[in-house]
Amino acid sequence: LNTLDDLADSMNQVLQDNNHPPHPVQAYRYFVGQGMEALVRQALPPEARSSDHIQRCLREMQASYARNWAKTTTPYPGIEPMLHELHARGVRLNIVSNKPQPNTEEAVAHFFNPDLFDTIVGAREGTPKKPDPTVVLELMRSFGAPKERCVFVGDSAVDARTGRAAAIFTVGVLWGF
Repeated sequence: LNTLDDLADSMNQVLQDNNHPPHPVQAYRYFVGQGMEALVRQALPPEARSSDHIQRCLREMQASYARNWAKTTTPYPGIEPMLHELHARGVRLNIVSNKPQPNTEEAVAHFFNPDLFDTIVGAREGTPKKPDPTVVLELMRSFGAPKERCVFVGDSAVDARTGRAAAIFTVGVLWGF
């Protein structure tokens, strides 16, 4: 999903509400991918990165994004037919996201048929986020899938690091973040 504009708009609103300058949408390409707290930390001016202020802005960002997550978000062109074709061919499809679990499930249900996916994993308390490969490795083990039969596909540098850390074939798409 191309979520960049909705993430940028939500965070820029938080920045403006806290008298901080907003960022152009393209700057968010470098802020996203490691979870919302990392996005907030990177978007805040360096002098405004106290722990308390980050946590307050994080709560505001979570609320803002909860209101705005589907305003402009859309699947990348060609993704839906590709997913259906892969599923029809018996390829096991899984999602690993750094978005919170409820948000990940909601976005998948909104934009796709969740039945296309064997597993949908978002960020959860006590589970490391990408680029840590723990969740990817657990999924492969749960399916009994050897590394040489797996592919990790992503649209960010965090995804590329995740696939490499899991030591599986990794594809970084050029049309993503």
